[in-house]
Amino acid sequence: MNGPSWTPEEWADGIRRADRAFLGRALSLVESQLPADAERAAALFTALGAVPQNSFRLGITGNPGAGKSTLTEAMGVRWADSGHKVAVLAVDPSSSLHRGSILGDKTRMDQLSKHPNAFIRPVASGGQLGGVAASTRAAIQLLEHAGYTRIVLETVGVGQNETDAVHYVDGLLLVALPNSGDDVQGIKRGIMERADLIAVNKCDGSFAEAGQRAALQLHESMKWFRRDDGWNVPVVQVSATEHRGLDDLDEALDRYERWVRGTGSFDARRADQRAHEWAQTWPQFAVEWALKHPDAAGAYTKAHEAFSQGQSALGALRSAFNA
Repeated sequence: MNGPSWTPEEWADGIRRADRAFLGRALSLVESQLPADAERAAALFTALGAVPQNSFRLGITGNPGAGKSTLTEAMGVRWADSGHKVAVLAVDPSSSLHRGSILGDKTRMDQLSKHPNAFIRPVASGGQLGGVAASTRAAIQLLEHAGYTRIVLETVGVGQNETDAVHYVDGLLLVALPNSGDDVQGIKRGIMERADLIAVNKCDGSFAEAGQRAALQLHESMKWFRRDDGWNVPVVQVSATEHRGLDDLDEALDRYERWVRGTGSFDARRADQRAHEWAQTWPQFAVEWALKHPDAAGAYTKAHEAFSQGQSALGALRSAFNA
């Protein structure tokens, strides 16, 4: 990535002022796959220091067509109007040719994108599974340094394996549709077990009655997923286009945030996310470091050859590095 020759300190100051030019460039920096940009990003985060902890991160997931972007905009405008600084990371599928974002959710959140208290960033998934992008964690942290207190991570929505978002957010909102029992069954176990709140969207017009049935089915289904933390997952009927049920959803979100902060679940989740960040980052860094050091690089190459010949990864690494 080519860009202005700001020092890390200048860049950090610009981000703390929430200067959109600095912030936009920084987000592009952490998305870059170039080794030089990785070094610049590391220097930037060193200059920024500890990440502020006064935000609330909300993941929004659900099947394609559930109205995630419409609901995100409707709720985002409410929060921005009330004084929150709202940031949205909308993860989109990637083009198989240039790896860029295909859908561009920013174009579908026209009202929110123009709000002075809001910032929207479409992010290409880069083909990563789980509904998020590889740069998600760094992007969230940059937004927190810029003073955004309500951060929304809208997942790709390409299927039911959207559970990776829990490693980045404080709460997960599942958006469902008011169609049939088959759709409720189609949500599957993984995401149902992870959801902290459920919104049945598009409960308007001829779908109003179907929305009531879907909400009841989901409420009954949640009884099968007993949570250790004691939280009872609320199911709310909404219409994002007609702005119905948004007060109920806002109240449920506020109640959930107060509950996780009051019970210590908030701090526990953040600690788990930090552990997950370390577990993800350390192996990648170790490989990069090994390739830069001749002795270690030789052991790595030897281990990889043994692995390629059928040995287990752990056995290959132990035998090569202990030789």
